[in-house]
Amino acid sequence: MSIIGTEVQPFKAQAFKNGEFIEVSEESFKGQWSVLCFYPADFTFVCPTELEDLQNEYATLKELGVEVYSASTDTHFTHKGWHDSSETIGKITYAMIGDPSQTLTRNFDVLDEESGLADRGTFIIDPDGVVQAAEINAGGIGRDASTLVNKIKAAQYVRNNPGEVCPAKWEEGGETLKPSLDLVGKI
Repeated sequence: MSIIGTEVQPFKAQAFKNGEFIEVSEESFKGQWSVLCFYPADFTFVCPTELEDLQNEYATLKELGVEVYSASTDTHFTHKGWHDSSETIGKITYAMIGDPSQTLTRNFDVLDEESGLADRGTFIIDPDGVVQAAEINAGGIGRDASTLVNKIKAAQYVRNNPGEVCPAKWEEGGETLKPSLDLVGKI
């Protein structure tokens, strides 16, 4: 079953954010757009490049009304240790969720059962707590946060403009489509 169009399932977890431990739950994803970015593990190789790239887009995402969360099956204590010891991860100001119970990772169906680690999964969640987009990559394939920004803009546009959809390579201000019988076979 696809996770698209489903509400975030109940969970409670501890996260590290801006020098503090905070609690995060499904309620944290309501009231604003959210991005949840799973990664395999702290103190690894591709993961810090992705998390830094996400931090580099964080101000733009905040301007769009989006809160960002990263998550792995490490603990929130491990996230703090990584944050304190890595120049790259030390730049991160969004919440880093610890999921050692694997509840959140299982809820989003990104748990690699054999390793006990999360796959590289990115989810866009609307203000109602409903998943609007999902992307899952193999462990060796890093993600590009700039494409995430465009996906969020499209998701926000579609939500705010019922009856319109965004075609491939749509960019803010570009033409949209209004699906109708008149368009069938003409695109």
